[in-house]
Amino acid sequence: MDYGRQPIDFNQPAATTARTDSGFSRRGFVMTSLASGFAVASNPVLAQAITTDTKGLVAGEVSVKVADGKIPAYRAMPAGPGKFPVMLVVQEIFGVHEHIKDMCRRYAKMGYYAIAPEMFARQGDVSTMTDIPAILSQVVSKVPDAQVCADLDATLAHARASGHADAKRVGLVGYCWGGRTAWVYARHNGSLNAAVAYYGLLEGLKTPDLRPQDPIDFGGDIQVPVLGLYSGIDAFVKQETIARMRGLLNKGGSGSEIVVFPNVDHGFNADYRPSYDKAAATYAQKLASDWFKKHRV
Repeated sequence: MDYGRQPIDFNQPAATTARTDSGFSRRGFVMTSLASGFAVASNPVLAQAITTDTKGLVAGEVSVKVADGKIPAYRAMPAGPGKFPVMLVVQEIFGVHEHIKDMCRRYAKMGYYAIAPEMFARQGDVSTMTDIPAILSQVVSKVPDAQVCADLDATLAHARASGHADAKRVGLVGYCWGGRTAWVYARHNGSLNAAVAYYGLLEGLKTPDLRPQDPIDFGGDIQVPVLGLYSGIDAFVKQETIARMRGLLNKGGSGSEIVVFPNVDHGFNADYRPSYDKAAATYAQKLASDWFKKHRV
């Protein structure tokens, strides 16, 4: 239960698998469907965990065609007719488990076509793993940024092809590992309307082959408006790093901003974990919603 409270060494990954010219593994897909419930390593799941119903929604698992096969994803959208703005929802280190599915349903209730692709489908099924350091070293550390961006591109194409999505209005929200991804994908896809990064690492994950740059390396180059929602006592993200990132963003032209919530920890939005802070999570959601509306998502 120290996740989000004590730093973990991200720089000791296990050996990577053979890579293709496109930058990701050829070893096939470990996951062809999503796990149910919460990831084992996230236990014990607290009674405070929020469950959003599917009334008025179409919600469930879908399959997204990617360059080397198919990955599972969770999609939720309003049940009525029309084309809805797209919300790409990017997972924590626990994969697309129940909390991320619930975030999709929450955004669908707000009128979005919300979809969360399983970003670790090739590298490992984290849903059954019990040890967080093992998840980090055996799975998370092996996921290339190029693969992540390609899969998110494919997910957006899936939404566009569905006939239910307005693919000219696209936002992305990412949590923890997905928070770092929000910065990475915002740089990759300049047509993204806006993104929100919940306590995503700004440095410390860079490797020459899989993750050539961290957000702190390209903050000034981002053109998509990104709202960073960070914790004041986060052992993963130092306040001086946040200050440096703010400086880079201010020099750039994206209009990105970072808000720090004092006296709350990493994972303050994770309502199923002890790190949850209801006041911070509620206000952060308002800021995120207003950010997307401001940028026409």
